[in-house]
Amino acid sequence: MRTTTRSGVRPLGAADVAEFLALTDRNPTVNVFAAHRARTTRLEPRLLGGEVWGQFVDGDLVAGCHVGANLVPIEAGEDDIEAFGERLLRRGRTVSTIVGPQPAVRGLWDVLGDSWGPPRESRWEQPHLVADGQPLIEPDPLVRASRPEDFGALYPACVAMYTEELGVSPELGGGAEGYRARVRQLVQLGWSFARYERGRVVFKAEVAFATPTNAQVQGVWVNPDRRGEGLAAAGMAAVVEQVRRTVAPSVSLYVNDWNQPARRAYAKVGFRQTDTFSTLMY
Repeated sequence: MRTTTRSGVRPLGAADVAEFLALTDRNPTVNVFAAHRARTTRLEPRLLGGEVWGQFVDGDLVAGCHVGANLVPIEAGEDDIEAFGERLLRRGRTVSTIVGPQPAVRGLWDVLGDSWGPPRESRWEQPHLVADGQPLIEPDPLVRASRPEDFGALYPACVAMYTEELGVSPELGGGAEGYRARVRQLVQLGWSFARYERGRVVFKAEVAFATPTNAQVQGVWVNPDRRGEGLAAAGMAAVVEQVRRTVAPSVSLYVNDWNQPARRAYAKVGFRQTDTFSTLMY
């Protein structure tokens, strides 16, 4: 039975899924992570590995906050951020990352920073980009969906990308088994794309989260000894073309503002900026 809340913050559950998805649909490309999590877990804490909180005003759900390994604000304004922040202060830090639209992340940091301490890394300027039409350049014909037999070549490339991007190995602290399972899952879903040459990956990217209308791409990587050849632009053109055909019609991602080669590649493909994200990593 649904819990009735007139105003304030409470954890959401299965009875709230429809209302929560209506909230994420206000900005579906920005909120694809939250919508994907709601669709795949039905907001059950056991499946979420955490909770999703809702902020209610006069009985209406006006904002959300995913509280798991990732802390992600959803359609949260200043008052919502303050309410979520106060609840988070009472709880203490259990998350490893705060990520989302820049104003909301800044607001959370203003509330939580003194208590939670400095993050390991702060990435305040991350353009959020969307491509929802045909690529502007010719796709790389050698980029294809990965197959189970590709795992031996794909997995080391995934570890290399993760380590280069985040500064720590996904295998650290006994995480290899879980990360291997995740890579296999993406292959099984048809969400892993790569160009393979002589048994190794020279370009790759994955769909991380998806809804019927939007797919978020992560893990874009070019083998270091093949950078500067245009593989990223042509490869991403192929990913956009294939993802729009097989997963969802709109493709999004966010990129560090200082990564000029990646930003140039995405612009060539036809990605345009729609928002700015920030990420704080602990």
